[in-house]
Amino acid sequence: MTVSPPRNAVLGGSLAVVAALALSACGAAPTNSSTTADGKNAATATSAADFGGLAALVKAAKKEGTLHIIAVPRDWANYGALIDGFTKKYGVKITDENPDGSSQDEINAVTSRKGQDRAPDVLDLGSSFALSAAQQGLLAPYKVASFDQIPEGQKDPKGQWFNDYGGYISIGCDAKRVKTCPTTFADLLKPQYKGQVALNGNPTKSGSAFGGVYAAALANKGSFDDIQPGLDFFGKLKKNGNYTPVESTPATVEKGETPISIDWDYLNAGYADEFKSKGVDWKVSIPTDGQYAQYYSQAINKDAPHPAAARLWQEYLYSAEGQNLWLKGYARPVLMTSMESAGTLDKTAAAKLPQVTGTPSFPTEAQQSKAKTVIASGWAKAVSG
Repeated sequence: MTVSPPRNAVLGGSLAVVAALALSACGAAPTNSSTTADGKNAATATSAADFGGLAALVKAAKKEGTLHIIAVPRDWANYGALIDGFTKKYGVKITDENPDGSSQDEINAVTSRKGQDRAPDVLDLGSSFALSAAQQGLLAPYKVASFDQIPEGQKDPKGQWFNDYGGYISIGCDAKRVKTCPTTFADLLKPQYKGQVALNGNPTKSGSAFGGVYAAALANKGSFDDIQPGLDFFGKLKKNGNYTPVESTPATVEKGETPISIDWDYLNAGYADEFKSKGVDWKVSIPTDGQYAQYYSQAINKDAPHPAAARLWQEYLYSAEGQNLWLKGYARPVLMTSMESAGTLDKTAAAKLPQVTGTPSFPTEAQQSKAKTVIASGWAKAVSG
């Protein structure tokens, strides 16, 4: 991730209440797979070239006519512009189910709807959740045209998942409701913030909330190997009355229910723009005592009912057009460095990113898996009572 003057689900991105996802077993299995005249099947294609080239992929995706995405709010990292841009360019209709859902909701939908035409085609997952999905054998290996430009460590070597956009955990604050906005995790423990500190989701399900706990751990002598201090921190917040179990969303922010929200910087920065006309003075700070950066990951459902559209969507997201649309939503695209070198980066959008000093480091797959296990077993206890 390039540092510049970065959905509800981990890590470099995803802001809404985690909605319950109805996982009924209705819907027939897809009857047609996208297969070319020479027998190439989109469902098994590991690259556009493997399917006969981008033109062949576009033709097959248009024939399918639909792409199912899930748990993607339009106001999350400029997703609305990406959805509209893809449909306008290729004429493929996008169905966006449960936009306020979490990463775990996405995985649940894949497993419960296997073989059904209403299953999600693609996934946008917090990176720890992408690792889980890969370990469960749920993802199709696929390498976009720009795969080699994605930095090592930000992609699965087989192409089961690859990071796309990211950012830093930040503290958003309604300056009209909070006299002095906190700028560090240490500040959040102060008594004047009673009942005001919220997370964007539950860290056992949500990538952004998971990132918030990781950042709190780093601010309290924890490490990528030790997220327990983060759980302890939220336990203290709960005990002193500062933590509110209301999960922050644009609606709760606007209503003043969550005047302080720990979330990705691109989401909080987006709020600042969105709420100006509504009288909300939303301030954004990246805490210096717990600087944590991470990406969200893209993946294709191994049993995607629209396999060609799923692969074309990935090609669009990792094109210069798609990556710059992330950037316009204050998210740092994974191809930012290579695009900067190639002269294809939107410099105006890059200049508007929240300022951060230093070079970020990222937890390994093993560290994320360990942290996820600790959170799963300890979160409820930490914030109970």
